[in-house]
Amino acid sequence: MAKINHIQTILMAGVACAALSACGADDIASPGEGAIVIPAPTPTPTPGTPTPTPTPGVVTPAANCPTIAGADQLTDLGTISNGTSTWRNCGFPARFNSSTAIAKVPGVIYSMPGRVDVGTDQGAASTNTVVTLTIDPGVVIFAGTGNTFLAVNRGNKINAVGTATQPIIFTSRENVTGSVTDQSSGQWGGVVLLGRAKITDCLAPAAAAGTTACERDTEGASNALYGGANDADSSGRMSYVQIRYSGFVLSGSSELQGLTPSGVGTGTQLDHIQVHNSSDDGIEIFGGSVHPRYLVLTGNEDDNLDTDVGFRGTVQYLLSAQRDGNNIGDSFLETDSNGGSASNNGEDVLPRQYLKVANFTYINRSTTGSNGSAMLLRGGADLTLVNGLIVSPTQTCLRIDSATTVRDADTALQDAGKPRYISVAMQCLPATPYKGNNSVTAAVVQSIFEAGPNSTISYTPSLSSLFINGATETALTATDPKTIDPAFTTTNYVGAVKDSTDTWYAGWTCNSVTASFGSASGNCTDIPTT
Repeated sequence: MAKINHIQTILMAGVACAALSACGADDIASPGEGAIVIPAPTPTPTPGTPTPTPTPGVVTPAANCPTIAGADQLTDLGTISNGTSTWRNCGFPARFNSSTAIAKVPGVIYSMPGRVDVGTDQGAASTNTVVTLTIDPGVVIFAGTGNTFLAVNRGNKINAVGTATQPIIFTSRENVTGSVTDQSSGQWGGVVLLGRAKITDCLAPAAAAGTTACERDTEGASNALYGGANDADSSGRMSYVQIRYSGFVLSGSSELQGLTPSGVGTGTQLDHIQVHNSSDDGIEIFGGSVHPRYLVLTGNEDDNLDTDVGFRGTVQYLLSAQRDGNNIGDSFLETDSNGGSASNNGEDVLPRQYLKVANFTYINRSTTGSNGSAMLLRGGADLTLVNGLIVSPTQTCLRIDSATTVRDADTALQDAGKPRYISVAMQCLPATPYKGNNSVTAAVVQSIFEAGPNSTISYTPSLSSLFINGATETALTATDPKTIDPAFTTTNYVGAVKDSTDTWYAGWTCNSVTASFGSASGNCTDIPTT
């Protein structure tokens, strides 16, 4: 959780919740048959009247909202403007009860009135798919209020697939009206995926972890349940997507992230996703077994990638940078399986968390993170990092907080043994590169890292454009990640970006003071006009 107090955001929450009355909308009808969006026809000009030529880079509003065939209608909320461009503001329903396609239509932007549900929860033991929300490339969706998030419920799917030149953008109202800056954050709730894969830390004390009896409510939400026993479950696909200015404070210390995959299985595809300026974590994964790829995490105020409650998956191609100019941000990774009651939440409960990350680059800028380290590992979780770069000259690189995390392997406990750092190069705070806690000493942490083949703490970066490998990085010895896990792709370099010809991040991302991804990417503070 972020440690920053967003007073304005909290005030907005009270207004939003009062307006929404109940975020869950429990009295919505059951899901129906499939439906599609039919874009509104372009009006035919009056004969003899010349068709106006639009000003380049300026949006004019569509005459009306697209029409949906079926029960789930968009609401025409008039227009919204940033002073230069104006869009027709088409509001989502509180719940999609039938499969719907959201089309990219010139002059149209879409908004969420508060919590928006995709389908209704089908339960942990279900195997069906009822509602699919499809979002076309280039669509922009903004939060109408701060207390807004998109919840894809168990047994339903999202199909948000943009392209390298037409990413899908989820953002805040302030971004649309032009009032954000490169330091803005915490303006809405983000995207929550709710799946039926295995988790731990069950709501019911008597429930067995990893079974259909074990479910949880999403952090900061209500009636957003996840968990089950199907590690192959699919919540759909998100590709070439930006999630901007999220992390809204719902109550007390409860905040949503940018993207929150919860109990999400391997049938879900998550790739080419940027989370920018979340006031909490960039991505927090609660259990499940999904394998995200090509992630860009920029300017987030808590951890960039946080994994919990029995997550067993892999992440490859991860580019992460703390925000420039504000000295905020916590860790690159927080990996733990800490729990509450000993009945089902002990550190040795199965499934035991095991995070594996390959080909990553992390740029640390903050000196004020509460963990005081680039990477925090605790609670009995297992971890393997391969082909990584950590640039953290003002903070500790590695911190391990639990004796159960540094034990030898134990098959009966799914314990993979001590954490592994393979072909990982780190630049750390010279005085304290390692930290330990709860009977784990800094010397133990050091010995674990130094046992990793091809890993070094004597690393002086030669990165260009913040994250592109230079001569120093090219000279490092890489390890084939497929020898660690067959889910990985073979690579022969360390870091997220091999060299200047490797441009997987370009075009679909947005630029800020934190990181620039080239002229093909627009600014995070702007809304695309084409």
